[in-house]
Amino acid sequence: MRIGMILDKTFPPDPRVQNEAIELIKSGHEVFLFCLTYTDQDSEQIIDRIQVKRYKSNKLEYKLSALAYTVSLYSFLMKKKIAHFLKKYSIEVIHIHDMVIAEAVLVANKKIQLPVVLDLHENRPEIMKFYPHLKKFPHNILISTKRWRQKESEFIKKTDKVIVVTKEAKKEILRRIQKDSKDVIVVPNTVRTSFFYGVSAVEEKRIKNVFNLLYIGDTGERRGLATVIKSLPFLKDKIEEIRLVIVGNINNDLKKLAKELNVEEQVNFVGWQNEITFPDYIKNSAICLSPLHRNLHHDTTHANKIFQYMSLGKPLLVSNATAQKNIVEKVNSGLVHEAKNVKDFTNKVLKLYRDELLRKELGQNGEAFVRNEFTWDKTSKELINLYNNL
Repeated sequence: MRIGMILDKTFPPDPRVQNEAIELIKSGHEVFLFCLTYTDQDSEQIIDRIQVKRYKSNKLEYKLSALAYTVSLYSFLMKKKIAHFLKKYSIEVIHIHDMVIAEAVLVANKKIQLPVVLDLHENRPEIMKFYPHLKKFPHNILISTKRWRQKESEFIKKTDKVIVVTKEAKKEILRRIQKDSKDVIVVPNTVRTSFFYGVSAVEEKRIKNVFNLLYIGDTGERRGLATVIKSLPFLKDKIEEIRLVIVGNINNDLKKLAKELNVEEQVNFVGWQNEITFPDYIKNSAICLSPLHRNLHHDTTHANKIFQYMSLGKPLLVSNATAQKNIVEKVNSGLVHEAKNVKDFTNKVLKLYRDELLRKELGQNGEAFVRNEFTWDKTSKELINLYNNL
């Protein structure tokens, strides 16, 4: 089958798009990827057997994408490019990555009526509520998250199949939209075996007398790192060697908070690093964190970091955001704290610090689960079944 994947961004990078395309190609399908370019990149390129087709875009179109469901100009401009792509490469089924470009695709497909798969990487309307620029004028007037929610519902109803990343996301959709359960497929974001293959044999280089708490990822307010930093004045009195290592964008508000609380020495802001370094950071940690605030998006989405942590045998300490709470408790791979609750977080760190055997047991449970059940080659089977039965 000739699958036309539609992405409203540049490529690479996009791990989920790449992972899905590779697995479909392994199963005998051809994958053509429509994506955008803002430079003089090659218009056609083959990456991991993915036939990448780049279409020129510009800053105006990029800005209009934020207004995709306020005014129709973005969809109007994109539909012409998509129609050209569908015709030129004789696409047989369309796979839309996320909802920004969905309307443009559906308009371009109106005459030819190809089967359409909508791949929702996240709960976009919900997460938009937490974008800082949407809280300010004029964006708070021009962009309506309610309108995006309405459009998402419309696209789910109009497309043949919908892919989501967690069981919780599927339940949330089926609760509010009339859609056959078999037409909503769960394809979680999981790690490829290459992430941890061979790493377990590497000697840990953790410095003696240092007890590292590790966080990898974005550092925006909703990620919950303020809760962790606020715990450090209490923790450093009990654990002299404690350090918080943050591998992600450097957040000045968090740096200011650490200074105000006199815990600058306990926090290491290392900035964004190449993913190839993540295993080293994980192996050199004692506890790995995901202290997300609770909201509809976090409650229905897994942060990929938790599977990276588990794959290398580390105990987790996560907030009670529903999706991650459910999987950590099911696997018994860590402890759960109440989101934003500094005292509860502090107590859970101390419990793990004082019980090395518990840390080892939780780490081993998570490692076994990921390596035996939850790697990409296993969890992508639902995606393959979807296309085999389409």
